[in-house]
Amino acid sequence: MIIIGEKINGAIPAVKDAIARRDAELIRQRASAQAEAGADFIDCAPSTAPELEYDAMVWLIEQIQAVTDKPICIDSPNARLLARILEEGLVNRPGMVNSVNEEGDKCEIIFPIIAGTDWQVVGLTCDKGGIPGDTAKKLEIARSIIDKADRFGVRLESLHIDPCVMALSTTPGAMVDFEKCITGIHEYAPGVKVTGAVSNISFEMPARKYVNANCLAYAIRAGLDSVIMDPCNTDMMSTVYACEALTMRDKGGRKYNRAYRQGKIGVRKI
Repeated sequence: MIIIGEKINGAIPAVKDAIARRDAELIRQRASAQAEAGADFIDCAPSTAPELEYDAMVWLIEQIQAVTDKPICIDSPNARLLARILEEGLVNRPGMVNSVNEEGDKCEIIFPIIAGTDWQVVGLTCDKGGIPGDTAKKLEIARSIIDKADRFGVRLESLHIDPCVMALSTTPGAMVDFEKCITGIHEYAPGVKVTGAVSNISFEMPARKYVNANCLAYAIRAGLDSVIMDPCNTDMMSTVYACEALTMRDKGGRKYNRAYRQGKIGVRKI
């Protein structure tokens, strides 16, 4: 399972404040903690006003790279800003671009830049009409993004399709939709990865951690390849290790046992 650490995002109040005050210590601590906990990528999402986003992104990248060599996931709805970051070579090693979709020309902006490189990219199943309410439409958008990536020369193994997990509180079939999307995407293009921000499913529900952990378990069983989550959350990481052992991705439970010995399972991080 590829873990994309989600804890450096300006939508989080503490991070928003740190960006505004340029509190390097908080950002560096979060980057280090996520890397140590097992993140494969560190998400970098300023989530600021558009006129402030470039400077904030550059500053965040500097802070993350000061404490870890984990690849960075540059995260913004502004494809032109992402393209500028890529073209200026501000990231030390190829990471991930989050994200493109079928709204406007985002694919056409990003795909030519990362074609033939080791950069990975997230494609959201939404278009100018927003996030579809039905699985068939999501899969139609996914196929369109996959076909464009292939046409522009992006390695399909570098593409992560995000079916946009919906909230169970408003969409009772959210989990069923997520599972069908995972299966449908893999049937269309086996090499393409499927990702998702699983915590979206528990929005406005009580005891959210139980909903999140079980959503992740079902998704892994369906074939989820990567996940956007908090790697410092022991409940969620324990679910990853256990499910990978149970589904034979971790044959013999070697990773599970190693994680237990390292205190990553059954011990809550402070």
